[in-house]
Amino acid sequence: MTKTTGTAGDPPYLRIAAAIRRRIAHGELAPGDRVPSTRQIAAEWGVALATATKALTTLRLEGLVEARPRIGTVVAGTTPAAPARRRPPPAPDPEQEQELSLDRIVRTAIEIADAEGLPALSMRGVAARLGVAAMSTYRYVPSKEDLVLRMADAAFGEKSYPAEAPDAPEDWRTRIELGARTLWSLYRQHPWLAQLGSLTRPLLVPNLMVHGEWVLSALDGHGLDPTTLFDIHVLLYSHVQGLAVHLEMEAHAEAATGQSEDQWMDSRAPALQELVESGRFPAFTKVVGAFEDGYDLRLDALFEFGLKTLLDGLTSIVEGQEAAT
Repeated sequence: MTKTTGTAGDPPYLRIAAAIRRRIAHGELAPGDRVPSTRQIAAEWGVALATATKALTTLRLEGLVEARPRIGTVVAGTTPAAPARRRPPPAPDPEQEQELSLDRIVRTAIEIADAEGLPALSMRGVAARLGVAAMSTYRYVPSKEDLVLRMADAAFGEKSYPAEAPDAPEDWRTRIELGARTLWSLYRQHPWLAQLGSLTRPLLVPNLMVHGEWVLSALDGHGLDPTTLFDIHVLLYSHVQGLAVHLEMEAHAEAATGQSEDQWMDSRAPALQELVESGRFPAFTKVVGAFEDGYDLRLDALFEFGLKTLLDGLTSIVEGQEAAT
């Protein structure tokens, strides 16, 4: 008999699978309906994308859901429906036009990017979501590029730091840990943010500078020369942003292929086996062969491991310079 409920002792992915299973059993999700995506599951249950993927994989193995290219994961039991005839967009609502504001436009755009990814964002789509004429948004924002910058500034401004003791940590390491985890949580909440800027062409918006200022102030006063201080700041930021880039990339890949991360890896099993059996990569073969159930890529765990390793290595530099002055 198919398990329909989860218990408190179950791993998170089994509890999530049980919750979605109940929705299907109660008719809240009918055959052919899209089930929550990995990104939606991660946001709703507060878990990593890998955990969300495991939940969907469990349901796929039970035959309850199936992946359809360019559609996503749906409740199993029907063939894809014929495309519906395109309907004309609803007429603009005069009252909505009067209530339109820059803040509403930016927040609506963020909602679209969070749910569907940055490629799905358009000025016309934002206007449609708001129920206003297509050109109305241009009275507040001149272009999509300008809108994206305002979205980034608003998103980075959702979290800040304590101004003074007792809430503000005093030692440099604790301050940097707080800054890195705060930034990581924002990228987790808005995966598209990590796609907007690179180290060589940084995103220059005030509310991202707030996070940089926090880290720089934590390092200042320890005897570091300006170049070393700023190098450390860039290195720490690259660790956070560099891992966060993969959040949105995986979501795009799953939407484009209809395959979860685990399914994609399973489809590459012959290529992996060929590499292992070639004899050219003994260390790789030894490590991969030691995994009992494969390697689970956990971005949250990698973030914490990398942060600790970086700070352990930087301690002698930061505190050594302070002792020498």
